[in-house]
Amino acid sequence: MNDRNTWISVLAKSVDRRDYESADRSIVVMAKDYPAGHVVPRHTHACGQLIYAVSGIMEVRTDSGLWLVPPQRALWMPAGIAHAMRTRSSPVALRTAYVRVNRCPADAPEQPSAVQVSSLLRELILRAAAIALDYPEDSRDSRILGLILEEITWSPEQRLHLPTGRDRRLAAICEAILAHPQDNRTLDDWASQHGATARTLSRLFTAELGVPFRIWRQQARVMAALPRLAAGEPVTVVALEMGYDTPGAFSSMFKRLLGESPSRYFP
Repeated sequence: MNDRNTWISVLAKSVDRRDYESADRSIVVMAKDYPAGHVVPRHTHACGQLIYAVSGIMEVRTDSGLWLVPPQRALWMPAGIAHAMRTRSSPVALRTAYVRVNRCPADAPEQPSAVQVSSLLRELILRAAAIALDYPEDSRDSRILGLILEEITWSPEQRLHLPTGRDRRLAAICEAILAHPQDNRTLDDWASQHGATARTLSRLFTAELGVPFRIWRQQARVMAALPRLAAGEPVTVVALEMGYDTPGAFSSMFKRLLGESPSRYFP
């Protein structure tokens, strides 16, 4: 199938997730594009999902925190876990594999987990998006879809996951920083506002979120910056609006957390 025919086949398929959830096949892939600023309300699925953004960055929220799905990663969403999604400053071309529970990989995590997207997995997902929902079970199309499950590799790094706190004070601080990542208030400042000591808040960040306050805020800033960088905004503008005095300081922090500078992460 040439590129034009693949494109036509993708356009001809349903973009209603209910058709995919009820499909009488082990795995099917939906292609759906979302405009910037689009919100998909909180929902659950009776099947497992592999959520992959071909372009743009999708934000996925669960009760345990926030995930970002850039083109270098996919997100495994187990069946039954409530989640909402939204795009930020740029459109997102999403490709989602719906996998029946009895066909999910045996080692699939019970919680959302990052998946490293190899070149082969990317091409398999793109090809599968053009395959009809009622493909013959014993066919080349069936084998292509089956290879997707074989190619999934769970990523040990979860840097694109930002947990949020259960303690009401901690949760309030997390939400405030997510809304305004450039906020440079210290733990002492937050403590006086929320009726706690800085020591108590410091302990809560480490106990509930697994990292000190400073590191969590850096992660929040990276996750706020990623969609804007993906949309083509200059690093200098994004760095200053994330609360950094210089682009160099922001780039150093970005590279420390994601392993690449902003310019190399989005070549």
